Amino acid sequence: EENLRLVDALIYVIDARAVSSCINPLFTKLLNGKKVLYVFNKCDLVESADLSRWCEEFKKQGKSFVKAVGTSGDCSQIVAGLKSVMSDKLDKFAKKGANVSIRAMVVGVPNSGKSTIINSMIKRAKAVTGDRPGVTRGKQWLSIDGVDFLDTPGTLWGKFENQTVAHHLAYIGSIKDDILDVLELACDFSDELKVVAPDGLKSRYGIDNLDKSAYEIIEEIASRRGFKLRADNLDVERASRTLIDDFRKGRLGKIMLEHC
Repeated sequence: EENLRLVDALIYVIDARAVSSCINPLFTKLLNGKKVLYVFNKCDLVESADLSRWCEEFKKQGKSFVKAVGTSGDCSQIVAGLKSVMSDKLDKFAKKGANVSIRAMVVGVPNSGKSTIINSMIKRAKAVTGDRPGVTRGKQWLSIDGVDFLDTPGTLWGKFENQTVAHHLAYIGSIKDDILDVLELACDFSDELKVVAPDGLKSRYGIDNLDKSAYEIIEEIASRRGFKLRADNLDVERASRTLIDDFRKGRLGKIMLEHC
């Protein structure tokens, strides 16, 4: 709320695999009167037809958006989109013969790719990045092409009323793994995968029969990968981490968890 007073607009970064879950209800209460550009990030990890439905929904709601792949090295469309959102202010100053910089804050849930996007825009790694939540510890200003960006740490809300939202944020890495029961999470995830992307389980791990419990699927992943403990017991913890990591890295195919 304090940082919002410093900026004209917000760049709201969303992981395209879990669009609804990435909308922080705390932000919704604070954004009144601010221009917002939504960025569907990691759109290479979902099917374009699935993402198009979200794009149409955002259009209906009058929300401005662009699609991006933060790791591509080119996010110039974000700068262009932000200038379009702020065209009234830019035109006003242009008529007076004056140039003005847009001040924008980058927000989103942890691990949504905010810092990676900024690095792509400025084409040099000034913002710290990482494949885990909580890498950005403090706010930092960066500038490019008439836009001053304020990069801020990813923010979650204190209580998840909807457990599906909590699960989806955990799957995409927005919640720190070290506070989660990885086996329980992987079991829940495998149950969801059997519905939304069964081919991912079949093709990645060679599991032909999905008509079994989630725990049995984790056991089969461990068996097929040769994950063993002492006394030849299966290492289901390692198999669980492998399943979640394979999803996050896109190895299970293009999977959207939430459809509109």
